[in-house]
Amino acid sequence: MSKVELFENERALGYDQFVETWIPNYHIFLDQLPKLLRTAVSQQLLIVGCGTGNEIRRFVGVEPSWKITGVDPSPDMIRQATQKFHTYHHVTFFEGLVSDLESSNRYGAATLLLVLHFLEDNGDKLTLLRDIAARLLPQAPLVLLDITGDGDQIDANLKILRLLLPDGLEEAQIQHRMHRITHELKYVSEGRLSELCEEAGLEQPVRFFQSSIYVGWMTRKK
Repeated sequence: MSKVELFENERALGYDQFVETWIPNYHIFLDQLPKLLRTAVSQQLLIVGCGTGNEIRRFVGVEPSWKITGVDPSPDMIRQATQKFHTYHHVTFFEGLVSDLESSNRYGAATLLLVLHFLEDNGDKLTLLRDIAARLLPQAPLVLLDITGDGDQIDANLKILRLLLPDGLEEAQIQHRMHRITHELKYVSEGRLSELCEEAGLEQPVRFFQSSIYVGWMTRKK
């Protein structure tokens, strides 16, 4: 993979507040994860790009028998997550990439949230999806959340996102984020995402969630 975007220092420390601000109904999406993955084919759960552990927080209380592995390339994010869950012996963290995990490990379910739009569609997105698929058991579910759409869709949904933002944000901050989304992030259309999943050995993803530019799907390992 040619480039991995790391969340470090203040960017890592402010991540939880950032996602709550910029992803309307983010907490609702996270609250559904245990229900979506209760069909896991084993009790081994892989959280890719785990960040500070927002997804993991939803699982530890509901599914205490699951063994959860969070992987993230950012030392600062892994440090925060480890501090949050140091009393949970069934939760482990790995600083690095999915490709660094033991290839013999096979997980019964996985999540990949807010990661793909940082990767170029030059083979990097496909490589990550293949690396995840290679570590899943057959028919293991994978839940994805990402910024998705073509140019016109993104522009229209950004206007809706602006309406849903919390009161009190500075206009300069809003403009900076809008510019970054449209000019710096590497989002793809929903059709292209489907192609990438199928190339990676996953079933065609099914959309089940959308909040402005953020779209959620479920797929399974073939």
